[in-house]
Amino acid sequence: MKIEIPEKKKQVFEMVLPIRWGDMDAMGHLNNGSYFRYLETVRIDWMYSLGAKPDPTGQGMVIVNAFCNFYKQLEYPGNVRATMYVSDPGRTTFESWCTLSREDNPGVVYAAGGATTIWVDFPSQKAIALPDWVRKLVS
Repeated sequence: MKIEIPEKKKQVFEMVLPIRWGDMDAMGHLNNGSYFRYLETVRIDWMYSLGAKPDPTGQGMVIVNAFCNFYKQLEYPGNVRATMYVSDPGRTTFESWCTLSREDNPGVVYAAGGATTIWVDFPSQKAIALPDWVRKLVS
């Protein structure tokens, strides 16, 4: 199935993840929970690529909801190309999106997910306004 990403979503990051044997379930395909781990890895690696490592004494992003739609089964062996998009910046939030496709089957989306991401001050555990540099990235 080919999924079109609406224009309002801005591509910000892409990476390749190996499908690990241990991520499979008894049915011989990638366990549903592993998809969420892939989506999490992409978000965190994107932040690392920006020099914004998670810091419990500072500020950063957390997700307040997450979803994943499953279109085709991912199976071992292989590599997944994860492409991340962002959109809809608010005062403290933005949306993150990700498509997962096999490297050996480009253009075919096997799963797509996303999350509402909120910027927080970790010590106070409160939402704060998106920093200007983040707003610029997600706009």
